[in-house]
Amino acid sequence: MLSSYPAAFFKDESGYSVIFPDLNHLATCGDTLDEAAAMAIDCLAGYLYALEQDGETAPAPSLLEAVKLEALSDGLSYDPQESFVTLVTVNVAEYAKTHFESSVKRVLTIPSWLDSAAVEQAIDLSQVLQEALKLQLRG
Repeated sequence: MLSSYPAAFFKDESGYSVIFPDLNHLATCGDTLDEAAAMAIDCLAGYLYALEQDGETAPAPSLLEAVKLEALSDGLSYDPQESFVTLVTVNVAEYAKTHFESSVKRVLTIPSWLDSAAVEQAIDLSQVLQEALKLQLRG
């Protein structure tokens, strides 16, 4: 199922900033319009996917006409001629299959004694590595 939300694209000297007003002012950016559009799709998919994973309901999208650049600019310096509001659309389930849920196989080396101990205790090394990486990335 497709999900569509209005997004404001602000053009400035370094590229484009994108704001989704209906999603707690979720924001992303890109150096070019194409990059900003791709980042907006990724950002929208990630946000909606996280809501779904947490059992939360996504807010209803505003009508496109109701979203005004001036109301969202909040001190941003932008080019009004190249800034605009448009719908960003994504199939969250399909996007998630490719970007969030697919696995990558890696080959690791650990000491044999550590492997033996993990096998004895039926520890899932893949799960442990995933949890450790998530903790490390949260910083």
